Amino acid sequence: MTDRRVGLGIDFHRFDPDRPLILGGVTVPHDRGLLGHSDADVLTHAICDALLGAAGLGDIGTHFPDSEDAYRGVSSLRLLREVTAKLAAAGFSAVNVDATVIAEHPKMTPHFAEMRSFLSGVLGIDPALVGLKATTSEGMGALGREEGIGAMAVCLIERA
Repeated sequence: MTDRRVGLGIDFHRFDPDRPLILGGVTVPHDRGLLGHSDADVLTHAICDALLGAAGLGDIGTHFPDSEDAYRGVSSLRLLREVTAKLAAAGFSAVNVDATVIAEHPKMTPHFAEMRSFLSGVLGIDPALVGLKATTSEGMGALGREEGIGAMAVCLIERA
């Protein structure tokens, strides 16, 4: 087994006009939130999947199934805390995370500092080790039609 591993996570959620938009643990002003069993924080979900995948521990749906009421409406930062604990139990810790949010709207950049603070705090790493970016899909596909938001994340973990 190697001492360092890389993981990739990808997640998508449809918009829901009756929910707040939560990304990276931050409530982002927007006219719609995201549909999901938890708070539907697509950014944090992608990071969770990257970390779990790097450690060979499955995915977020395996650990926090939408069939369990315990996770209904739960903060995805809580899920990330649990993922971090699962990594520690497996002998790993996060080194860094780099993620991209894919959305036509709203603008993400003004919220990145707060997201970085929340995410790094849960992961136990320096905020400078959490890279956050945003892009659009240039009007193409479901994300371009503003049907939802997607996120991709890559991480590096190492034996603790």
